[in-house]
Amino acid sequence: MGAVTTSNLKPFDAVVLMSFGGPEKPEEVVPFLQNVTRGRGIPDERLEEVGEHYFSFGGRSPINEQNRALKSALEAAFEARGIDAALLWGNRNWAPFLSDVLRAQAAEGARSFLAIDTSAYSSYSSCRQYREDFGAVTAQLAEEGISVEIDKIRQYYNHPGFAAAELDAVRQALADFTAQVGEIDPAQHRLLYVTHSIPTAMQRASEARTAGYRGQHQQLIDWIAEQLGQELILESELVYCSRSGPPQVPWLEPDVNDRMEELKEDGVTGVILVPIGFVSDHMEVKFDLDTEAKETAERLGMAFTRAATVGTHEAFVSGLVDLVEERAAQRRGESVEAPAVTPEGALQPGTGACSIDCCLGMKDRPVLPQWESAAG
Repeated sequence: MGAVTTSNLKPFDAVVLMSFGGPEKPEEVVPFLQNVTRGRGIPDERLEEVGEHYFSFGGRSPINEQNRALKSALEAAFEARGIDAALLWGNRNWAPFLSDVLRAQAAEGARSFLAIDTSAYSSYSSCRQYREDFGAVTAQLAEEGISVEIDKIRQYYNHPGFAAAELDAVRQALADFTAQVGEIDPAQHRLLYVTHSIPTAMQRASEARTAGYRGQHQQLIDWIAEQLGQELILESELVYCSRSGPPQVPWLEPDVNDRMEELKEDGVTGVILVPIGFVSDHMEVKFDLDTEAKETAERLGMAFTRAATVGTHEAFVSGLVDLVEERAAQRRGESVEAPAVTPEGALQPGTGACSIDCCLGMKDRPVLPQWESAAG
């Protein structure tokens, strides 16, 4: 789609899929990691070591291909609903950079953009940091004489579309595990929901206006268990992966591999891992779960199944389009029912769930969109 300044998604001219970004070839790995870690003083030698995860996959992150697939699925859903707004793709840390994408689209007349970020839950790194990116990009373009506005859909961990896709993934994983082991035994098997660990200080900040990063995961896990009812006979729990940073800084635990070690000592012989914190099979899933956690299971002699991510699941894609239409209607001042499957609800549907003081991070950086408070 090209720029349509008379979009029927008013007040927005275009929608932008906003993601983390990743390298496409080996020579891009260290420059990409330099972007990710800028300002932290990490030497290139250390980045080379960190980059081994990428080099083991040919220096190519799977996230870009997955974003292209999601963009294509969203374009098809837009067309099916008659939405004529341009659908773009921009990244935080690697090409296509958000600033370049918006600059090019602004040259075609677009000025108001609605962002879909690829993180479902509320925390500094999964929500507010994207909003800081929006603030930095609008300031950068303003210095070039280009005035643009960026809004975003709400965090969607509890939207019916995302929730339904996660439920399907768990059901299929249970079926796959049953085919592998013959019969599920609640005394010997466990269901482990996995998400990206964050510093405990970031977790506390995420609780300022919401149930928090950990709480939102748990609410969705509880909803899935309720939907499965007697289908689910396994104990389940939330575990973490991808911890980074200095060892003296506390992060959310337990680590998935550590927990598998403990479960083995308790007599558990098989695990199902559900990557509930990730929307696609990017590096944390392909390396931390499909490689590292799988190797841990093999070493421990445990049966192992990894559930699918929501990816381009029809319910997830349709749900994202619902959220795009929801936010556009809110901005037009229309009364909107913002559906949610968990007790937290849709997080102040009139504001897109964000406020100036939500998931506080670097206070000297402007955030977009912003409101005085989540209750205002």
